Amino acid sequence: MTVAEAIHPEAPLVAAWLAELAEQRRCSPHTVSNYRRDLAALLDLAAATPLAQIDVFLIRRWLAQLHGGGLGGRSLGRMLSAWRGFFAWLARQGRVAANPCEGVKPPKSPRHLPKALAVDEAARLLDAPAVDDPLEVRDSAIFELFYSSGLRLAELAMLDRSEAERVLGEGELQVFGKRAKARLVPVGQAARKALAAWLPLRDALAGAGETALFVGQRGQRLGQRAIQLRLARRALLQGLPQHVHPHMLRHSFASHVLQSSGDLRAVQEMLGHASIASTQVYTHLDFQHLAAVYDHAHPRARRKG
Repeated sequence: MTVAEAIHPEAPLVAAWLAELAEQRRCSPHTVSNYRRDLAALLDLAAATPLAQIDVFLIRRWLAQLHGGGLGGRSLGRMLSAWRGFFAWLARQGRVAANPCEGVKPPKSPRHLPKALAVDEAARLLDAPAVDDPLEVRDSAIFELFYSSGLRLAELAMLDRSEAERVLGEGELQVFGKRAKARLVPVGQAARKALAAWLPLRDALAGAGETALFVGQRGQRLGQRAIQLRLARRALLQGLPQHVHPHMLRHSFASHVLQSSGDLRAVQEMLGHASIASTQVYTHLDFQHLAAVYDHAHPRARRKG
């Protein structure tokens, strides 16, 4: 419990909404934790002001205050989304007359393009020499799945052993993304081969009753942090010049599929984006790739000093 939650008289309402998100809407622990932090900031700003007395002018003033303190547009947008959802819930409960966050927009921040590996860099990462080590076999299956299907880190970490049969038999994977929304994604041949090599080793390592597809040395589900560290380690061993994280493989998947197919809507479906706007950022990456090819190939593209 934060200090704000401890002193604000209506803090139990925040706890009730977070419990509903976790138990009824099945939001991930990470999402609930983020909402808790954002609502703690709201209670801290509100101090003793009753929630029913918070209006749009206060919301705008607080956003300006936080922006002046250094928070960027993306952080404020996420925070405002949490506040808006909370007040919408309060309105349905009859505890506030209206949602004071409706119509309020956060300040804009410059959009940073996601970093993606070049195709040859992705190949270097994934084509590591085969070794007789169960953990290395497991890691290869993990990284191939990331790159083959564009999974989020949380989605991959939550995969169960039972899902492997669909992958090997039908070449597809059922994933539960944000807000527990299910989608089917294709799994390529290289990923299926890596997964088939891992399964017998996984079954020997997994503890009794463990359902996870990917487990660690102790036979328990492999955590997200462990996956991040193993990927960074593999990138270093393969001599890649930059830090590689799981989301970079997701970006690489999207960028490389778009470069080859040009089908933005299909990439949206495979990534599980609710809005096509979230996927359109990869068109900029695709253009950068085309521009680089043009600069390299066209005899009059490059300026001469």
